[in-house]
Amino acid sequence: MNRQGLYHTFQRFRTLQTGTISALPIVILMPHSACNCRCVMCDIWKDNKNVKQITERDVRDLLISFKKFGVQQVVMSGGEALLNRNFFSLCAILKQQNIKITLLSTGLSIKKNALQILDYIDDLIVSLDGDQLVHDQIRDVSGAFDKLNEGVEHLRLLAPAYKITSRTVIHRLNFRNWRAIIEAGREMGLNQMSFLPADVSSQAFNRETAWTEPRQHEILPSEFELPLFREVVRKMSIDNKSDFSSRFIAESPTKIQDIYHYYAAFYGHNEFPFKQCNAPWVSTVIEADGSVRPCFFHEAVGNIHEHSLEEILNGEKAARFRKTLNVRQNPTCIKCVCSLNLSPLAKLD
Repeated sequence: MNRQGLYHTFQRFRTLQTGTISALPIVILMPHSACNCRCVMCDIWKDNKNVKQITERDVRDLLISFKKFGVQQVVMSGGEALLNRNFFSLCAILKQQNIKITLLSTGLSIKKNALQILDYIDDLIVSLDGDQLVHDQIRDVSGAFDKLNEGVEHLRLLAPAYKITSRTVIHRLNFRNWRAIIEAGREMGLNQMSFLPADVSSQAFNRETAWTEPRQHEILPSEFELPLFREVVRKMSIDNKSDFSSRFIAESPTKIQDIYHYYAAFYGHNEFPFKQCNAPWVSTVIEADGSVRPCFFHEAVGNIHEHSLEEILNGEKAARFRKTLNVRQNPTCIKCVCSLNLSPLAKLD
């Protein structure tokens, strides 16, 4: 490890020990507020008329704090980041600072943007919700699966070694299709697949208020369906043993079982699975309107149009949040569907 790497590692240790952000390895940036899908488990698309987006000036202003914090990776999330007409200009600014860029995408427009994706994006994560029929139903976009598949195939043709992975939200509408999802990803030539449960309890993903119980149960497996869900998970651990050992499925069998346990917890069958998480200390989320959040699921602590990122993250509100946050007891953290637990010694892929 060179001197600069050692210094950044020290700053990451210091952040975890003091609670003051001295190093920030990861930033999640939402370049555009709208989405080109209408997914049943997400409300982002419902506000597509009120478009907000990150500008080149915003990114240049952020670079001051990025340099101070030693930001190593920017994850472009959304909505659909590619809807920002200046998306690749934003990427160019970041690449000039040797910041790695990961893109999360619905996959609908990756084919037409393939060359620029290969130029500016270090790795691509696409959303895959089922086989052709189920994927299109969940996305509520006719031909969504085919467009995703064509985009991945085109990237593979241009750059066979380029890293493309998928992320699948497993819920009531697709858990029966789980094996078909894995086979679809394999046939597409994905490098890896990852799975997580659906968030039905927070105000993330553009929800003005948390979902009411009837809305939650459109996505939650019913209590009656839990035995079948558990059986699907059990068969996965056997039938896809090689996919776990090769890490084609990113999660361990235990983590996959926790998806069942997550849903079972809503009916009191067990506690919600505990997730060790230090996301508010190693990352931040910047939304298309400039709002800054400790993670996707907690309230905003400031806005980059009013204060610098450094001022926000080390300001009174954010500092108090980190100081008082107990991930074992916080209601939002208890029901969180994902987590980030990054060691100061961990290298970003």
